[in-house]
Amino acid sequence: METGALGGGGILDPDGAMDRMRAWKGRIEKLASDTKSMSDRLGDLKVTLADEHGLVEVTIDSTGALLDLKLTRQIQRVTPEVLARTVMDTIRLAKGKVADRSQEIIAETVGTESPAARAIAERVDRQLRPEPEDPGWQPGSGYDGHGWRG
Repeated sequence: METGALGGGGILDPDGAMDRMRAWKGRIEKLASDTKSMSDRLGDLKVTLADEHGLVEVTIDSTGALLDLKLTRQIQRVTPEVLARTVMDTIRLAKGKVADRSQEIIAETVGTESPAARAIAERVDRQLRPEPEDPGWQPGSGYDGHGWRG
């Protein structure tokens, strides 16, 4: 039996073409469903984090926007500069946690193999993990719970 252009899976094989179209449609539908799931989960993502000294608590959404800021009575024992730095440090840490969770959501929903998934993951990282203004910055650096360390 010949398997040329007229049969046996060749280019003019209508049954084979229909099978390929159904398979292609199934892959597209799965990708659309996975992408919607990723979008929904990222849209719902929020991280709330308090600093280690109990001065502030921040809530950040999946875009890195500050949704809530709570200050405790503990702020009365620190200078405005310490408070400002603590707020910024806590926001930066919360954004890092959002970035970590976003990467997990991307991997769980659309995977990490496709160029599109990698591009989304890279964009999320760039948005949520910008280079710190101070290259020597470490979370909580300089503040020991009572004041700034030199």
